[in-house]
Amino acid sequence: MSTSTQVVVLDNGGGLIKAGFGGERNPSAILPNCLHKPLASKKWLHPNPLNTPASADQDLTSASVRRPMDRGYLINPDLQREIWSHLFTSILRINPSQSSLLLTEPLFSLPSIQHSLDELVFEDFNFTSLYVADSPSLVHLYETSRSPNGLLSKAQCSLVVDCGFSFTHASPVFQNFTLNYAVKRIDLGGKALTNYLKELISFRSVNVMDETFIIDDVKENLCFVSVDVPRHLDIARKSGRENLLRCTYVLPDGVSHTKGFLKYPEQAKRYLVPDCKKENIDDHEEIPQQQHENNRQKVDLTKNEFDLTNERFLVPEMIFRPADLGMNQAGLPDCIVRAVNACHPHLHPVLYESIILTGGSTLFPHFAERLEKELRPLFPDDYNVKITTQEDPLLGVWRGGSLLASSPDFDSMCVTKAEYEEHGSARCRKRFFH
Repeated sequence: MSTSTQVVVLDNGGGLIKAGFGGERNPSAILPNCLHKPLASKKWLHPNPLNTPASADQDLTSASVRRPMDRGYLINPDLQREIWSHLFTSILRINPSQSSLLLTEPLFSLPSIQHSLDELVFEDFNFTSLYVADSPSLVHLYETSRSPNGLLSKAQCSLVVDCGFSFTHASPVFQNFTLNYAVKRIDLGGKALTNYLKELISFRSVNVMDETFIIDDVKENLCFVSVDVPRHLDIARKSGRENLLRCTYVLPDGVSHTKGFLKYPEQAKRYLVPDCKKENIDDHEEIPQQQHENNRQKVDLTKNEFDLTNERFLVPEMIFRPADLGMNQAGLPDCIVRAVNACHPHLHPVLYESIILTGGSTLFPHFAERLEKELRPLFPDDYNVKITTQEDPLLGVWRGGSLLASSPDFDSMCVTKAEYEEHGSARCRKRFFH
């Protein structure tokens, strides 16, 4: 591979694609890994990249969704090809035949799925070379680069907890290699949390079972992890202004506003105060800022809205207590302890001191605080626990890939198109050690 060839870094998640170029700090584009069909359209459309004006204007009310990945694994290569083609041509504006690709792949991917991906990369898009990485090793690489004198760098060991769209992994990493034999998984991720929130709202308030994008927004803006569940349950049972958890969300009407929004933005922050007094929740605090009020004077806020109370913390509670919902799954704290116990005893103390949180579902407020509280009783008192939350859990994997792609050794780590054509997918895959 020529040294002048650019390296495309593609974190191909089940929910979001993060794509950009090796050596850069942030991806060039973040977009949903799906096609959608709004009610007003007869065709399946490509979602616009997040945080762009075009994305803000999209009306995704009751939009149908097609995803190439299910439960984290590629099930529809043809659909993935269509999404990648749009990404490479219209967004990144690259020529794959003059580029190398660093691609992330879920742990324990089946050989048939690996073969389909290799076909996409080399036969459909003609990339010059490919390197396939797993998420935990990239997260570890990035975090060690941020603190070269810290424990992670000195011990070359960490426990990466990745709460993504499809599932949650607790993965020990040693010297930049994921210890696959010790990885533990919970079949719960952001998609399951959104679906659970849909069911709760539909049962109690208004039918939102078709509103995937809207309920994603509700979850991301209103849900939080409870550090004291009994106390929050007591609050949720109160009525009127004494219920500090109550928030009102207004659904789009398709005319004056195409996005849902929180009726009183200050409501969502009230739970952050541990012992709110009645005088601190005066009605004046619930009035939106003047500009929000002016923008929405035409909206009839008495229609098409619903309240959330205990749903706000019951949904993220799934990650910690899936058995409470009848799921035959261990909670995240037990999952972490099992992953550590599967490693050599000499690694146990340093793994508990080197827990790294990544993935969008770790963005819930108080996530790390609750995890530490739950973990503490599960291992010996003479061990310390230290949990590091990435500065941007959505981008941690991609940034690790960008760092690896810019290293001097990257070219020699890749499988070239010529090697793939000569030896085939299965033999080339042995290069990646997983």
